[in-house]
Amino acid sequence: MRTVDTKEIADKIYELALSAGVTLTPSCMDALKKARDGEDEGAAKFALSTLIDNAELAKERALPVCQDTGMAVVILDIGQEVCLVGDLLEDAVNDAVRRAYKDGYFRKSICDPITRENTGDNTPAAIHTHIVAGDRVGITYLPKGFGSENMSAMYMLKPAQGVDGIVDAIVGTVKKAGSRPCPPVLVGVGIGGSFDTSAFLAKKALTRDVGTHSERADIAEIEKVALEKINALDIGCQGFHGKTTAIGVNCEWAYTHIAGLPVAVNIQCHCVRCRKATI
Repeated sequence: MRTVDTKEIADKIYELALSAGVTLTPSCMDALKKARDGEDEGAAKFALSTLIDNAELAKERALPVCQDTGMAVVILDIGQEVCLVGDLLEDAVNDAVRRAYKDGYFRKSICDPITRENTGDNTPAAIHTHIVAGDRVGITYLPKGFGSENMSAMYMLKPAQGVDGIVDAIVGTVKKAGSRPCPPVLVGVGIGGSFDTSAFLAKKALTRDVGTHSERADIAEIEKVALEKINALDIGCQGFHGKTTAIGVNCEWAYTHIAGLPVAVNIQCHCVRCRKATI
């Protein structure tokens, strides 16, 4: 049994949050540059160049890469052989987020859903914990902006709709969103499970590197076909038309009930800011 103080987890989340707020993931930057280089001259190419320049400047000056510094999504994979000590884990995570948003001068965006009163420190975070094998704690931090989050959708498909229905749901969600989620987007998809499981899987899919594919050949094919159809929509960067509306489609899956086919589609804008660490 390995003892881990929740303060150590909090300190690591604080570090990840400060970094994520000002830096796009390397795979996202690579995808944006590839899209720029492959785009025809015009507004879309100019917009892609501007997004890249903005990201490079934000990293250089340690400034927020987007004005929407997001809702803090924290995924913790806690080894079964870990004994947590210290403050309550949830309190430790929120303390880390609170400190990072203050010290990073990040916009505080979390509020009561009814009164709309802002909490003032970007807490509470959306925290997901999972027990896994081993004696380590895996931390994934994703600041999720809501311009893209608001364009996400949940479908309870009929099993008979199958793969075609899944692809139609993915492409239809992006088409309906148009330019509003600040494309080119990364599309996270959760297939199967229950209503709530599929939504989490879609979020988890966004934490994969851009350009990676499912280990399952049939699901990798869904990713490939959906991406091709999305990029044929001609929405393009920031809605200026063009070849790249999405930089990737990432699908995660789970076993589901014989009577259902849940599909969740979680849209991420071009500003992918995921960070990971292991303690």
